[in-house]
Amino acid sequence: MQTVPQPEGQISGNVLLYTKPEPLSAELHGALGLIRSPRPFAYASAAHAVPLHVTEFGPASLTYPIIFGGEPLAPLAVMSIRSNENLFISDQGEFELGAYVPAFIRRWPFVLANDDGQQKLIVCIDRAAEVLAVGGEVPLFENGQPSSFTQQAIQFCTDFETERRRTDQFVQTLKSLDLLENKQTTFTPREPDGTAGAPIQLADYIAVSEEKLAALPASKLAELNTTGALRQIYAHLTSALNWERLVAKTTTRPPVANA
Repeated sequence: MQTVPQPEGQISGNVLLYTKPEPLSAELHGALGLIRSPRPFAYASAAHAVPLHVTEFGPASLTYPIIFGGEPLAPLAVMSIRSNENLFISDQGEFELGAYVPAFIRRWPFVLANDDGQQKLIVCIDRAAEVLAVGGEVPLFENGQPSSFTQQAIQFCTDFETERRRTDQFVQTLKSLDLLENKQTTFTPREPDGTAGAPIQLADYIAVSEEKLAALPASKLAELNTTGALRQIYAHLTSALNWERLVAKTTTRPPVANA
């Protein structure tokens, strides 16, 4: 499958965070460049969960609950227990210091998109991105060719696609071993008198079953360990401790409008 920047082709599908994706081309975008944004991560401020690669499980597990959702059960980093908000992005558009920033967020405003009718991926940019402007400080093209910055961005997107396929294989492994199950996370608030209140369901999601994992034959566990999958599974399981972190952050932040 090819990955090339070009003006022709019809892209398909919608991608979270991207408002107006356009195939990147020197003809259409030759004068564009990146400018500094006063709110660098504002574009992701309404993303309460974003896709995550399996190789990101380790660092992401220190900050977010990692779940499996949608179809085909993609790993997700949960960033809020309420929709349309990201608890790790401030009103000033800054990402929380020390919090892991998923690659899905870092690749913006570039993205790879499917070209209808052809077996290739097209490099696109979000033309609605405020960081793209005519005469910007960091040009997208130089002498009609992708600049060094754009080449690095294209490579990042290509590597992103490679990691996505690796993640798909990881999920297929979990499915083939029947390790996934439905789970719920609840929170029990405290009444003014200190007694426990009625439990509140926070999320209904899919995760690895610790019981099913423990019941695997030793040979299968050894295989998972050899491939590195077992380490990622443990990171996923440990990440469940971050549900309490989300609850704590939610209590100190009012809900956004239309949430």
